[in-house]
Amino acid sequence: MALIVQKYGGTSVGSVERIQAVAQRVYKTVKAGNSIVVVVSAMGKTTDGLVKLANEISPSPNRREMDMLLSTGEQVTIALVSMALQELGQPAISMTGAQVGIVTEAEHTRARILHIETDRLSRHLNEGKVVVVAGFQGISSTGEMEITTLGRGGSDTSAVAVAAALGADFCEIYTDVPGILTTDPRLVPEAQLIDEITCNEMLELASLGAKVLHPRAVEIARNYGVPLVVRSSWSDDPGTWVTSPKPQGRSLVNLEIARPVDNVEFDTDQAKVSLLRVPDKPGVAARLFGEISRQKVDVDLIIQSIHEGNSNDIAFTVTTPILKRAEAVAAAIAPALRSPSNPKSEEAEVMVEQNIAKVSIAGAGMIGRPGVAAKMFATLAEAGVNIQMISTSEVKVSCVVDAAACDRAVTALRTAFEIAAGDKQTKRQPAQRALSPLSPLPPVRGVALDMNQARLAIRQLPDRPGIAAKLFGLLAQYNISVDMIIQSQRCRVIDGIPRRDIAFTVARMDGENTKKMLAQVATELGWGEVVLDSAIAKVSIVGAGMVGQPGIAAKMFEALAQHQINIQMIATSEIKISCVVAQEQGVMALQAIHTAFGLAGSEKLVIPA
Repeated sequence: MALIVQKYGGTSVGSVERIQAVAQRVYKTVKAGNSIVVVVSAMGKTTDGLVKLANEISPSPNRREMDMLLSTGEQVTIALVSMALQELGQPAISMTGAQVGIVTEAEHTRARILHIETDRLSRHLNEGKVVVVAGFQGISSTGEMEITTLGRGGSDTSAVAVAAALGADFCEIYTDVPGILTTDPRLVPEAQLIDEITCNEMLELASLGAKVLHPRAVEIARNYGVPLVVRSSWSDDPGTWVTSPKPQGRSLVNLEIARPVDNVEFDTDQAKVSLLRVPDKPGVAARLFGEISRQKVDVDLIIQSIHEGNSNDIAFTVTTPILKRAEAVAAAIAPALRSPSNPKSEEAEVMVEQNIAKVSIAGAGMIGRPGVAAKMFATLAEAGVNIQMISTSEVKVSCVVDAAACDRAVTALRTAFEIAAGDKQTKRQPAQRALSPLSPLPPVRGVALDMNQARLAIRQLPDRPGIAAKLFGLLAQYNISVDMIIQSQRCRVIDGIPRRDIAFTVARMDGENTKKMLAQVATELGWGEVVLDSAIAKVSIVGAGMVGQPGIAAKMFEALAQHQINIQMIATSEIKISCVVAQEQGVMALQAIHTAFGLAGSEKLVIPA
């Protein structure tokens, strides 16, 4: 007999008929010998209707009263689902978040879960009842015992948190789609169902805009080893399994606000190759990394900074043993990158730096917490460590630093993020860098498009420890979440001070206010012009199987070049490559890349647990 948590979204419980269908599914699962907790959302568009009512009363309704209002939507659903089960002869009881004991922060409309009191849940389950729980809500830990809501994706978060707290065998997320698809089927009708995907891959896809699962729910599943399956409410198809690593014995206290960083990693076996002043036009990255791929050079980080005039800089890191080969490829292709329309243009310059190291912080808990990256940069600054390159993903932030500063950086980061020396092996092993040719992991699992970002560029920041910490610490103070971060490789000495440009992306709705705030402090902090571009799109590929396969980036860049799509920025992590392109070319870029990787074909590969 299994203990299963099932979650049904608003469309799945949008009418009496659908509620009865849900009750039939739950009843069938119980009769198969399982114990069931059902977590539900408000019916259909109920929440939208409640928000509309509130806005008709007040243009800026009180957040506490909004929680009181919005929490009623799920309360209607739980009662109706419980009644439907009872009509089938199945004992059931409905419970609000407060009655279940979902204890949260005292933060209205966006609370995080602290812990879940499971005694009452367990007692009802032991009595043979189905417990129907209101998702999206909880009760504050303060003496006032305030009703709180969890914000967007709250029912997913409630379901996975309950599964973690109960030690459930797995959590089923029922929705109006058949599972996780390779991309948005509204943009690419040929998108295919993915049978199985890792939590890390799902975190990236969810944070890039795949709306089937909320990143907070995936974060909890990853941290506590909860197996997830996303299935359709309208069929018995198997859906998509989201697999988690084995749990590390993490405490269920402070469930969503535990330490955001699990590990500090480092790699001293790295060198950096930079090409400065390459033409800013379609096809340049494709030519460079196509040749790198043909020469079997395995690249780790790739960054392309914002253009300056008609040229750009591209930098990448490789392991030290293959540096000579990488340098030879870059030197050979540099003359060929000269603009044919301007044969007298300045040739791309190749720069090589050997004595570097990559230090990273890793952990699913950094999602949506803008202060984590800022804390990393501040810690490195306090340790006197200058940052040469930055790479970000949902579960990792990496910085390239001088090799001589690696030990100092790792020690400082472990102290800052309270990572005990014996917690994990932090030295990245060479064996992790390559895959067996027989590995079942497909290189790319999904392609995502984010049309809701804006790019800010700050010119001429002083190139010294502490500048990144000041910049991103300031953004964290204003609760502005940053996505891609790119530091230019070109350095200029102005008034005796080395300076570089830095660019980063934020949510488009934060763009104008962020620009104004940064422009106001530019003189005080010693940097130049702040430039905002809201007409951008970010297209990304995600896949654990791309590690150790140098041709993946080249194939992505070539797909864009074939459609004359210019790449404005590039940023990579171990399992993600993202490119910023013009907004009007975003959908075309998504479709081209999806086709290039053959994702319209049937996906039958399974990721081992």
